[in-house]
Amino acid sequence: MNGWPALDRFLRTDPRDVGCGEAMEILHVYVDLVAAGEPAAQRYPGIAAHLRACGPCGEDFEALLAAVRDDAS
Repeated sequence: MNGWPALDRFLRTDPRDVGCGEAMEILHVYVDLVAAGEPAAQRYPGIAAHLRACGPCGEDFEALLAAVRDDAS
């Protein structure tokens, strides 16, 4: 293994990506905005960038959003 795939992933990283820690700290706020139809990605572009790039955090977002929407129904 020469490390090129890791370098390629790094170079494709959105510089606005806030990382897992910060994304998880505010995920509940982001989910509430999305559920309310608010422009969450415009308000929190770093969170949106992270959720696009991080599969596990994206899955957490989808699960929490589904729970919020189910609760509202």
